[in-house]
Amino acid sequence: MAKYLLGTDSGCTMSKAALFTLDGKEVAVASRKTETLTPQPGHLERNIPQMWKATCDAIREVIETAGIDAGEIVCVACAGHGNGLYLVDKQGVPVRDAIMSTDSRARGIIDKWTADGVGEAVRPKTMQSIWPAQPGALLAWLRDNEPDVMKQAGWVLMCKDYLRFRLTGRIEAELTDFSGTGLLNVGTGDYDDEVLEAFGIPEMRALLPPLVRTADICGEVTAEAAAETGLKEGTPVAGGMFDIDACALSSGIIDESQLCMIAGTWGNNQYISRTPVVDPDVFMTSCFSIPGFYLMLEGSATSASNLEWFVTEFFGAEKEKAEAEGRSVFDIVNEAVASTRPDEAPIVFLPFLYGSNAGPDAKASFIGISGWHTRGHVLRAIYEGVVFGHRAHVDRLLKFREMPDVIRLTGGAARSEVWVRIFADIFQTPVQIPDGTELGALGAAIAAAVAAGCYPGYKEAVDAMVRFARIQEPDPTQKDIYETKYQRYKNVIAALDPVWKDLA
Repeated sequence: MAKYLLGTDSGCTMSKAALFTLDGKEVAVASRKTETLTPQPGHLERNIPQMWKATCDAIREVIETAGIDAGEIVCVACAGHGNGLYLVDKQGVPVRDAIMSTDSRARGIIDKWTADGVGEAVRPKTMQSIWPAQPGALLAWLRDNEPDVMKQAGWVLMCKDYLRFRLTGRIEAELTDFSGTGLLNVGTGDYDDEVLEAFGIPEMRALLPPLVRTADICGEVTAEAAAETGLKEGTPVAGGMFDIDACALSSGIIDESQLCMIAGTWGNNQYISRTPVVDPDVFMTSCFSIPGFYLMLEGSATSASNLEWFVTEFFGAEKEKAEAEGRSVFDIVNEAVASTRPDEAPIVFLPFLYGSNAGPDAKASFIGISGWHTRGHVLRAIYEGVVFGHRAHVDRLLKFREMPDVIRLTGGAARSEVWVRIFADIFQTPVQIPDGTELGALGAAIAAAVAAGCYPGYKEAVDAMVRFARIQEPDPTQKDIYETKYQRYKNVIAALDPVWKDLA
C-alpha cells in the first residue's frame, strides 16, 4: 500500500492543502480563498468557521483529486500565519472573528508601551519587537474595548492551532508559533509571568494552552473531522508549525549557512542559528522547528501583497481577458514588466500598503511618475520596491552574519521569472527556487514525516523531500543601476518622514 503525507497551509487570504509522497513529490493540491473582513479602518478579521470549512474543502478535494484511499495518509500537519488572534471558549468555540496579523487596532497600546519602555524591558526574554497585531496587544485592546468577549474567552490560539484542534479535539499551542507572539520567554521556550506582567495582562495567563513541539503527535483525526474532511478517523496529527518555519524547511534550511526569503503577504527574510540574536535591529528571534536552533527574522507586511492589491484594483478587464484565454492575469503583468528596462524610469514605489519597515506612519507611495510612463514602468516600480523592502531587512540581518552564497526564495514572487531576476540583480546573489507549488504545506508535511517516524530527523526528511526547480544568476551589469535606485528609494523614505504623521 502506498503511503502519503498531508500538509495544510493557512495564510491571511488562502487556505491550502497538499498531498505528498514520502519523498516529497506533490501529488495533488487545492486551495480556497477566505474573505478578509474590514469592520472599520485598520481592523482586519476573518470568520473562523469559514476558514475551517475552506480547509476541509481543500483537504477533501486533494484526496478526491489524488484518487487515493484516505487510510494511506500516514500523518497530517498544519502550517499557518503567525500572530493575530484566534480566540475561543473552553470548548473551542470561537467567541469572535479572528483578528489578522495585518490588523492595526492596537497601535495606540503599542505606542504607549514603547513610550513606557515596555518593549525594551521585555526584549531580553521575548527576543522580538512589539507591534500592534501581536496577541498581547490585541488581548489588552479586547479587554478595554470588548469586555463581554473576554468574559467568554477560554483559550488563545494561533491560526494552525485552531485547525489542529478541529482535527483532533485537543487544545494545544505549538512552540514555533507561540515563540513568535511575544508571549514567551524564547530562551526557556516557556511562558513567562514577568512578560505578561510587563504588558499589564497577567490575567491572560489562564488563556494560554499547553505547549507542544512541531513533530509531536498531538492526537488523531476525530470521527467528526473525518466526516468533514474526508480524512480517515484515527489518522495521526502532528503539532505543525509557524508558516515561516514551514517555508524555511521546504527551502532546505537546516543549518546556519543559508538564508531564506518569503515574498508573500509579509516579506520575511530569515536564517537559523544555535545562538539567538537579541537586538533592536532584528525584528524577531523565535524557536525553530529543529530543536536547538533559533530562527532570526527581519520582516514586515511589505511584499507581494502590494502587487495583488494593484492588480485587483486596476486590472479587472485584463483579469477577465486572461481567464477567458485560460491563463493568469499575472502572466500579463509579468510580460508588461519584462518589456521594460531597469534604467528606463526613475519611479520609486514604497510598498507600505499593509505595513511599513520605515516607521509606523509610513504610507505606500509612487514618486517620480511622468506622462510618458507606461503601466509596465509603474508595475516594474512595484516589483523593485518590494525587493528593496526585502533588502532593507537583509541589510539589518547582515550585521549578525555574512551574506550567503545563495538566497532561497519562496512565496508569490518566486512564481514570476522576471521578479526572480530582479531579486538576483538587486542582491547580486544567485536566487534558488524550491520545487513545488505549495511550499508551506510541504514544510508541514516534512514535520508530519518526522512525527510519523518516516525519517529519524529533520535533516533526513529535508534531504529526501526537498528539491530545487531552478537557479537565477545575477547580471553584474545591473549592479550599479540598482545600487543607484536603492539609494533613491532610501532617500525618498527619508525625505517623506516628516510628512507621514499628516497622513495618519
